[in-house]
Amino acid sequence: MPENNLQIDESLLQEALALGNYQSSSAVVEAALHEYIQRRKQLQVMELFGTIDYESDYNYKQQRQKT
Repeated sequence: MPENNLQIDESLLQEALALGNYQSSSAVVEAALHEYIQRRKQLQVMELFGTIDYESDYNYKQQRQKT
């Protein structure tokens, strides 16, 4: 993978290093990207709330009963 030359605010980087107890700037950036991606995926799921139609008389507990 090619090396990235990112210009990141040094004070933000130092604060993240301290808060996360990371050993390197690369670890901080990687963790931040993971958190960013996870949050964006959560937001996509949240946008689905209220968009799925269901039958109001559907008995979801019926499938739990033993036959």
